[in-house]
Amino acid sequence: MFILNTGRTITQGRHVEHKFHQGYAEVASTCFIHPFDLMDLDMEEGEHVEVASAWGSVVLKTESCEDLPRGTIFVPLGPFANHIIPPRTHSTGMPDFKNIPVELTFTERERPTQWDLMEQLGGKRYETL
Repeated sequence: MFILNTGRTITQGRHVEHKFHQGYAEVASTCFIHPFDLMDLDMEEGEHVEVASAWGSVVLKTESCEDLPRGTIFVPLGPFANHIIPPRTHSTGMPDFKNIPVELTFTERERPTQWDLMEQLGGKRYETL
């Protein structure tokens, strides 16, 4: 069991006006994790992990980050994090983005694209400029 926290990254900030840019997609589909936790999972940086909560699951690429406390992961806000955070808002209009219990499992499956995630929820692809 791990604890998920979400938030923004500097890379996301650079691409915030271009969310279909590969740089945005790359960082938004990353699971940052302490290197010792990667070792405990018998995984290496860059491998794919399925992150599952009580509300859903998503496949992400791992990236080690010594700044994180052990037992926690960080996933940047966006379509990937939205698949695993709880939908409840406690009447505030804003869901919980911190302290979410999750399970991590190694997977050889590929990361989905933002489009794939949106289509899973009933959305449609549209052309970008």
